[in-house]
Parts: sequence; C-alpha cells; structure tokens
Amino acid sequence: MTTDTEHRKRALRAELRERRRNLTSSEQDHASAGLTENLQSVTLGLSARSVACYLSAPDEPNTRPYLAWAQSEGLRLLFPVSRDDGLLDWTVGEDGEELVGLFGMPEPSGELLSPLAINDVDLILVPAAAIGRDGMRMGWGKGYFDKTLGSMEKCPPVYAVVYDSELIDEVPRERHDQPVDGVVTPDRIIEF
Repeated sequence: MTTDTEHRKRALRAELRERRRNLTSSEQDHASAGLTENLQSVTLGLSARSVACYLSAPDEPNTRPYLAWAQSEGLRLLFPVSRDDGLLDWTVGEDGEELVGLFGMPEPSGELLSPLAINDVDLILVPAAAIGRDGMRMGWGKGYFDKTLGSMEKCPPVYAVVYDSELIDEVPRERHDQPVDGVVTPDRIIEF
C-alpha cells in the first residue's frame, strides 16, 4: 500500500527531475563553478583528507570539477558502488574507468571495498533530490544513502549537494529518512 508521504515524494521528485532537465547549459556551467568553489570551502574548512563523494550523472549538480581538484590536492576519495542488496560498496576508483552501475548511475571501476570502508572518511558528500530547511534529506527513492548513514556508528559531517532551488521549506519524511549536517549549493553553504 502506498502512503500519502510516498505519493508526495514521488510527485516532488518528478517535478525536481523536470526542473533539472530544463536547465540551460549556461545555467549548468554557472552552477558547476559555484558548486566547485563551495565544495572546496567545505573540504578545507573541515581539514578533510579523505572524502566520500559520488560521480555526478548528467542531470545532477556537477561534482566532477571538485573531484578533479580533490585528486590534485592529494585527498583520498571513496566512491559508492551500488549493490543488489541495497547496500553500498566503495572504491577508490584506481582503474580510472567509469561504468554504468545499477539504476544507470555512473560509478568508477576499481577494487571493491566493503560497506564499512566509509567509516574512515572525514567528509561525506551525498546526492539528494531536495533538502528541507531543517536538514532533512529526500533522496531519489532507493534508500542507499539512508541505509549507509543510518548504520554508521560515528558519522563524519554529511553534506548534501543540490541546486539552490532544491533547498525547500520542508520535504516529505518517512521513518528511515536521514538528516544531513549541511547542504552545498552553487550559491550557498548551509549548516544545520
């Protein structure tokens, strides 16, 4: 049985996907530059030496320039790799190749590390569909990051990466949804 909250989430996700698809290339370029600068600021502000971050898909805020910067700075990067059981493995992506993972998302190729590998990072950057002003994250509905964050004993700071318009007053919430410590957009860094 589908709940009212699930219906609201589904409708909001569809609206946000459509908005992302309608961004012009100049809007995307502007967003990418601002986002990269703000992600660098968060990383430097936390003195993070190891970061868990995802490879952005074409309609997501672009994490790739930030990842190139992080690599050039010698930071250890961990990338999520989706598993059939709803958990995330991690890789440092040492092969330098990109594969299409479950659900069509880009994932780097490399030796798979266990779901516990994320316990050693200083900062976690997660994708999101929207973030409420209270720090509640609404993902894209698969639950991978909620499971990961909910199972960590000692979680480092977690920041969601979204476009400015995706920071909204309130997101529909279910029991398994996990909040974040902050949000990084092309124009802002907000800590909750």
